[in-house]
Amino acid sequence: MREYTEPASFTIGEHDNVAAPVYAHEKSDPDHVIFQRLVGGRWTDVTCRQAADQIRSTARGLIAEGVQPGDRVAVLSATRYEWVILDYAILSIGAVTVPIYETSSADQVRWVLEDSGAVLAFVETDAHAQMVKELHAGLPDLRTVFTIDAAPSALDALAEAGAATDVAEVDRRRDAIASSDPATLIYTSGTTGRPKGCQLTHANLLSETRGATHCFPSLLRKGGRLLVFLPLAHVLARALSMTAFANGVTIGYTSDIKNLVPMFGQFKPTVIVSVPRVFEKVYNTAELNASDSGKGAIFARAAETAIEWSTAQDTGGAGLLLRAKHALFDRLVYGKLRAAMGGDCTASISGGAPLGARLGHFYRGIGLTIYEGYGLTETSAAITANRIGQLKVGTVGKLLPGNSMAIAEDGELLVRGGVVFDGYWRNETATAEAIVDGWFHTGDLGSVDGDGFLSIVGRKKEIIVTAGGKNVAPAVLEDQLRAHPLISQAMAVGDAKPFIGALIAIDPEAFEGWKQHRGKPAGASVGELAHDPDLTAEIDAAVKTANKAVSKAEAIRKFTILPVDFTVETGELTPTLKVKRKVVADKFAAEIEALYSKD
Repeated sequence: MREYTEPASFTIGEHDNVAAPVYAHEKSDPDHVIFQRLVGGRWTDVTCRQAADQIRSTARGLIAEGVQPGDRVAVLSATRYEWVILDYAILSIGAVTVPIYETSSADQVRWVLEDSGAVLAFVETDAHAQMVKELHAGLPDLRTVFTIDAAPSALDALAEAGAATDVAEVDRRRDAIASSDPATLIYTSGTTGRPKGCQLTHANLLSETRGATHCFPSLLRKGGRLLVFLPLAHVLARALSMTAFANGVTIGYTSDIKNLVPMFGQFKPTVIVSVPRVFEKVYNTAELNASDSGKGAIFARAAETAIEWSTAQDTGGAGLLLRAKHALFDRLVYGKLRAAMGGDCTASISGGAPLGARLGHFYRGIGLTIYEGYGLTETSAAITANRIGQLKVGTVGKLLPGNSMAIAEDGELLVRGGVVFDGYWRNETATAEAIVDGWFHTGDLGSVDGDGFLSIVGRKKEIIVTAGGKNVAPAVLEDQLRAHPLISQAMAVGDAKPFIGALIAIDPEAFEGWKQHRGKPAGASVGELAHDPDLTAEIDAAVKTANKAVSKAEAIRKFTILPVDFTVETGELTPTLKVKRKVVADKFAAEIEALYSKD
């Protein structure tokens, strides 16, 4: 088993902690705008001094409420400014933040609050508060629930409660934090059972933020602007937010995904952090809009030129003709796409799922380089990443400093190092299964090239073994299918079956435009047109394209168009838009079986 190691480029002191930058910025650069928050629909400046004042007053309120070092405090909310203030206040007094997705069901919320033993909970809305109130009788550790959107707000209530608390007590609590102390308890998605609590220390998060700074020195620095719209309950958005904050980047927060384009125009980010599905959606929407305006052929040529230009950067650079074509399409197409991102954005950091080489080359070709990385909750977000000056499109990059990786005999990726957690909260059995001889078994299948760049082949547990004994990694096919503008999600099936099949979910927005252009009834649903010859022909063409990426034995032979899309609300997707395979397989068991029934 060959091991790959990247030496640490930094040290972590005994009492270093992730809340320290709040107070360091307050002293060194009090008037710097560290946040912009949405107030009445407008972005409003928050300086380092103002942020520190609010975090300190919130921390004093937590102390007044009896929160002790090591106590767990839950935050059930969408991404917003108040989330971050609460997080830094909790961390400042040595307590432990327990994030909960705002889309979680009552049973999921109950489990996290019960298992973590949270003593306080902050919820976003009255509906959340009512949910927790109904669960309260079964949660003996939970003392108080604050509502962020209440009147007075949770932050105002804490400021009032903590007014009599000695300011110096916050400093004493912060100074007593050890880097080895727990900072956060993040529960995994729980698609195959009860979610497990991943306990990350201050040292874990500092290894992540300092490693990310090493990888992106020119992206995550003072003068930059980061718009965070992914859930802060997910480790990726939170870790990048902490990294940006530590480096003086001005940060904005929103959960209004549907209005991202106008939000980009207002906030004008220089960098964003996202998941591949958002990039797929942006590309597909641009392609559809071009087609709707009669410019589909121009967009297609522009896309191919962008991909060709990006690919050429890895093989000596573009020739004269390609540079001329690229310059032409930059004026006609690429500039408009960059303008849609606010005009100042030149790069993005992507994680959570595979991006795909074609999409990576397209975005680099239009002037918006995507730095794809790989990590899990258990690795404090990224443990590998493409970086400034070291980018290989189609891979998830090289190790962050201070970490190691190895590929086991069966192809599983093993990791250890500064960002890797020590174990699951109150779950020694799961910890022992996951960490063997100091190596965390990721469950992902990977390969490392001669330059040390990691590629992820698929999930070990998701490998489909056909009746003929063929092992198939579904991600390759699914990534190809999602590239089609009509396809929202796809899931390959075929375990113990004679061939690979696929469930196809249609994108609702793209479907409306498709019906109009194909002369279909405006009110027709996907279910009503699931067997329409035009629709099935279009999806069949997408399947044939996807099959070119795999061998004949791995190719999709039959597919079915589902009547509904996969969503977070209906349970088929995680909050970071990954397919819950077991949920989909159970919900659409009849459709899967029909793929293999004789005609």
